[in-house]
Amino acid sequence: MALLSEGLTQVLIPAAALIGLVFALVQWFLVSKVRVSGEASDYNGYKDSLIDAGEFEEGVDNFEVSVKVAEIQNAISVGATSFLFTEYRYLGIFTGVFGFIIFIFLGSVKGFSTKSEPCTYNTGNICKPALANAFFSTIAFLLGALTSVLSGFLGMKIATYANARTTLQARKGVGKAFITAFRSGAVMGFLLAANGLLVLWVSINLFKLYYGDDWEGLYESITGYGLGGSSMALFGRVGGGIYTKAADVGADLVGKVERNIPEDDPRNPAVIADNVGDNVGDIAGMGSDLFGSYAESSCAALFVASISSFGTTHDYTAMSYPLIISSMGIVVCLITTIFATDLFEIKNVSEIEPSLKKQLVISTVLMTAGIAMVSFFALPSEFTLYNFGTTKAVKNWHLFFCVSIGLWAGLVIGYTTEYYTSNAYSPVQDVADSCRTGAATNVIFGLALGYKSVIIPIFSIAIAIYVSFSLAAMYGIAVAALGMLSTIATGLAIDAYGPISDNAGGIAEMAGMSHEIRERTDALDAAGNTTAAIGKGFAIGSAALVSLALFGAFVSRAGINTVDVLTPKVFIGLLVGAMLPYWFSAMTMKSVGSAALKMVEEVRRQFNTIPGLMEGRAKPDYATCVKISTDASLREMIPPGALVMLTPLIAGTFFGVETLAGVLAGSLVSGVQVAISASNTGGAWDNAKKYIEAGGNEHAKSLGPKGSDAHKAAVIGDTIGDPLKDTSGPSLNILIKLMAVESLVFAPFFATHGGLIFKWL
Repeated sequence: MALLSEGLTQVLIPAAALIGLVFALVQWFLVSKVRVSGEASDYNGYKDSLIDAGEFEEGVDNFEVSVKVAEIQNAISVGATSFLFTEYRYLGIFTGVFGFIIFIFLGSVKGFSTKSEPCTYNTGNICKPALANAFFSTIAFLLGALTSVLSGFLGMKIATYANARTTLQARKGVGKAFITAFRSGAVMGFLLAANGLLVLWVSINLFKLYYGDDWEGLYESITGYGLGGSSMALFGRVGGGIYTKAADVGADLVGKVERNIPEDDPRNPAVIADNVGDNVGDIAGMGSDLFGSYAESSCAALFVASISSFGTTHDYTAMSYPLIISSMGIVVCLITTIFATDLFEIKNVSEIEPSLKKQLVISTVLMTAGIAMVSFFALPSEFTLYNFGTTKAVKNWHLFFCVSIGLWAGLVIGYTTEYYTSNAYSPVQDVADSCRTGAATNVIFGLALGYKSVIIPIFSIAIAIYVSFSLAAMYGIAVAALGMLSTIATGLAIDAYGPISDNAGGIAEMAGMSHEIRERTDALDAAGNTTAAIGKGFAIGSAALVSLALFGAFVSRAGINTVDVLTPKVFIGLLVGAMLPYWFSAMTMKSVGSAALKMVEEVRRQFNTIPGLMEGRAKPDYATCVKISTDASLREMIPPGALVMLTPLIAGTFFGVETLAGVLAGSLVSGVQVAISASNTGGAWDNAKKYIEAGGNEHAKSLGPKGSDAHKAAVIGDTIGDPLKDTSGPSLNILIKLMAVESLVFAPFFATHGGLIFKWL
């Protein structure tokens, strides 16, 4: 038995989650102190006024600018909130319908019988009826969906609350602005990590009241939690991605290339939609995405453990190992965040990026020690794990290595992504240099960089898979994925920091603040761009491990002992699965393209028909551009979402579990490659453009300034890369996870009634 008692485990897990929530509230309180002197607090109806009368450098910006900042922030916040509410109305209908499908499919496995059945794995024992599994899987699905939506919505609210505060703090210096943006990101990171853990822990304990000793049924039904989380993430990512990139492409092509006005210029009609998009895509979408990964890796690990010796001997502490790892992660990230906000002060621009990277290293090193403690105290010294029909004897230090290798593989992927997407290194500088000869060479260099950037992450994932599977079978891979996500609070803080800084820069430009302040926000934004790419690398790497763990759990639950590639049933699935990421990417890219087309036409129309717009005498019609983005994203997110949700149902029902296993393997293998290359290509093009704009060294100055031919070529590259890095690439990791978790939830139905076509033939 484990050294940690069951009672203590039941206290430690919710305690860690509550500590995370309290810490998030403390950070939010500190951000909210960036406020206003008393006499201005009710100016023009702004109760939560942002007009800070503190001491500013050189006193460059006046009271009027501060009022403008508050107005812009309000417009962005209202736009983001109304879009998400509209999106969630659609998702509410989807959740109800899909919950009903889960109940009907799983209930029909034993003809809606209410009789107890012999267990699938411990055949000597009696388990709860299949109808109970259908009911509780549906409840878990709804809980996962709700938590995912909540994670995204709260993240967006915090980001829109913090963006203007970061702008105002930039007047006092880059260090103050950095801390405000980073603290706001930390609020989101800790809220998400703590919420996900707490809801999962509460669900398990509530379900236990009914299931009692039937842990096999309990943890099988809990897998619905991961499905709920990821299905919301898919629509959030695709819908948000289409929204933000339609606005971004429209604003860039007309504003920068045709009209030669700066990014985020208030004369540009698409500028508010662009800033709203950063919040609904990069913040709300990313929040739901990483929550989905966390929920699925936990569910995969818990399911495999429930059919191993942990489940059969009812060792609650060892069974809760994945949750204790996540609890330790919250504590480690808390310590790491204090390093960033209180122990090291940023004095100048060059310290921003190293400070963010330091976060990753500190959290990884501390977490490795944390994993060693958890593995020693929470696990028996020796135990057996389920391994495709057989059992495997495992020691507790084996699991320490499994979780640690996932954690360190995440760091390697993060640093590789940074190398290929940061303009401090030669790959991006080469891409910038290629802009001398026009957009075509820029595109060629960018694509080559993306393909090349896949090599090291894939080797890292491959080594992590081999080591963890050799040590602890499929459970090893599930906890390796959890290891990669164990520092999710810090990862998300770094990730959310990017869009908040981007918005802060946009607000500074629109409010007409001084060039010096815009330079500071640009520096924050450039570092944020790189860290956003690192965040996407983490999300894709963890998705590969999570989906493989879910694949193993699905194969176990469907009763397949081996997946033989040489059988036609499996091979056709493999081919179709490998094609799906391309089909999905085609849909999302086309959606962005057609929405951007409408946006470009509208922006051109306003510039041509509104007198005095270019001279700054008239205001553009921002609302029409917001409406174009909203309508396009809500309409266009349905076909890609349907493709992902229906593929496992069709493949499993009509072609059976072997073909479905092939589809899952094919989509995993090709999806990871396409996702990494798309995200890194887009990130590199974006930072090549910023490298030229910043003119930080002689080489960059020779390519600039803004408006030069090389800069225009870089803007075109950046525009092509926008849907790659913010729509197709990040959504693909959800595709591979979601199909795997959906297959696992429906596995009992597919195993019993699936393969209709082959039965008829």
